[in-house]
Amino acid sequence: MSARPVSPAQARLPVGNPQSRRPPPVEYRIRPANPGAHLFEVSCTVHEPDPQGQVFSLPAWIPGSYMIREFARNIVSLSAQADGEPCALVKLDKHTWRARCRPGTRTLTLHYEVYAWDLSVRSAHLDTTHGFFNGTSVFLAVAGRTEEPCVVTIDRPEADACRHWKLITALPPEHGRPGEACRFGRFRAADYDELIDHPVEMGEFTLARFEAAGVPHDVALTGRHDCDLDRLCADLARICEWQIGLFGKPAPVDYYVFLTMVVGDGYGGLEHRASTALICSRGDLPWKGMEGLPEAYKTFLGLCSHEYFHTWNVKRIKPAAFTPYDLGRENHTRLLWAFEGFTSYYDDLALVRSGVIGVDDYLELLAKTISNVMRGSGRLKQSVAESSFDAWTKYYRQDENAPNSIVSYYAKGALIALALDLQLRAGSEGRASLDDVMRLLWQRHGLTGVGVPEDGIYAAVREVGGDGLGARLARWLERTVEGRDDLPLARLLKAMAVTLDASVASAAPVLGWKLGGNGEAKVLNVYDGGPAQAAGVSAGDVVVAVDGLKVAGAKAMDDMLARRRAGDELTLHVFRRDELMSFRLVLAAAPADKFSLKRADRARPEALKLRKGWLGG
Repeated sequence: MSARPVSPAQARLPVGNPQSRRPPPVEYRIRPANPGAHLFEVSCTVHEPDPQGQVFSLPAWIPGSYMIREFARNIVSLSAQADGEPCALVKLDKHTWRARCRPGTRTLTLHYEVYAWDLSVRSAHLDTTHGFFNGTSVFLAVAGRTEEPCVVTIDRPEADACRHWKLITALPPEHGRPGEACRFGRFRAADYDELIDHPVEMGEFTLARFEAAGVPHDVALTGRHDCDLDRLCADLARICEWQIGLFGKPAPVDYYVFLTMVVGDGYGGLEHRASTALICSRGDLPWKGMEGLPEAYKTFLGLCSHEYFHTWNVKRIKPAAFTPYDLGRENHTRLLWAFEGFTSYYDDLALVRSGVIGVDDYLELLAKTISNVMRGSGRLKQSVAESSFDAWTKYYRQDENAPNSIVSYYAKGALIALALDLQLRAGSEGRASLDDVMRLLWQRHGLTGVGVPEDGIYAAVREVGGDGLGARLARWLERTVEGRDDLPLARLLKAMAVTLDASVASAAPVLGWKLGGNGEAKVLNVYDGGPAQAAGVSAGDVVVAVDGLKVAGAKAMDDMLARRRAGDELTLHVFRRDELMSFRLVLAAAPADKFSLKRADRARPEALKLRKGWLGG
């Protein structure tokens, strides 16, 4: 087994030299100074700064969310002091500054304010109800010192409305262990990368704890809710236990926390090395007396499972392009289909294998993923490798034409993982699976810190499957990842005693568009090959009448279509900007794009055995 790599900071420290000493840590301080104005006050202190001019920069993006976000635009004011005296700052580019201090300066401190009003998992948010931040949004990196230890003091807000606030983070306190107490105070990090990989929540959150494989896990819920915490913790414990067991004990963390913002309508998550930041709707959470497993709760558990799986796959098993991250620019890789797609496959799979949901529940979730992929014509124009590489400019910056031009490396990546898993199982008579590929990647890359090369997934498949099966599937995987063909899922699922069928979602005819809008029927997307596109209707058009009758919103349009048949003609009146336009359309039959999966319990015994090995139960 390869040795754990030594960081450059460790490598340059003399071994056994009593004269050597570690440099003083870079010191940060952050205070929710003005919650009403959404301002954090931050300072960064460097001892023995670069005499040629100390350079500071703020990340342009946050790992896990592949889009340049320009966090430096939220810095409201910035000043510097060298040994207590004002020091000049020169801005070098959109997120970089150089402090020109006198030779011999012992201590350089930057003071700055950060505007925090982005209620998301990616940035920072502060008001009189709570505070949240990711380190990438608030902590300046010190050039040449990012591999050195950091300490950060997080101060309690002084506002009377915040006097009962607590704090939670997986960042280790200076004294003690993470999660031991919800206190403000002083925290430590081995380097800048660790400092920015532990989001912080502060406020009057609800806290619950469970253990998985002996590791304490906390769930912190911020916002009004009626969550049945016992139910939630019991379900999460089973999911986390199963994932730890998949990769093998011990878990890669000593403590983990689910930081969850509860809102009226929201959904999202972002992974970190020992925590995840989540946002969910109140209705997504379980409540006392809840019967069955509502769809919204299954979706939330899948989100938690997805982000938790990233603890291994992407936080420790990383593309070589991410080792290390360059947070000042895009970091391109063609592998997001494996790091996000494989994770998207395992997120729901963990629910059924851990026993949280049943086999039929899982097949329903999988069928929805298949339907979502097959409804987008972009899958025929872009490979998942291309989608991965272009995530920065296409997937994370989708426009009205996205369904026609891009494929999701999350969703199709999950289906590729499914197809690979099923072929490994069937070809080896159940002796090999994608689980073995993930464990190999963990041993070879996760435990060593060596990044996965662009062909590394193919190599792992080849090794797990052997010279025959492995070599064949590695070639298939590369063709599939780089190609645009649909997957032979019906055939592969049949070998697992599962049938795949397609049906029409609705008897009503279609126009080949998606409508939305608040109180109006606004065209959001126009799909390739549909009647709307053929007639010249465009995204952004607002439908006001059909055959001379007023259309009051998207639902009214659906009601009209329900009374028509394929082949009927209609006249559509729309506003495009401030111009009234008319189009003549011929309605089309709804496509058979609703997929369903069912167990074939009368299948051959070997197929039933393979299905049990795949899904359990």
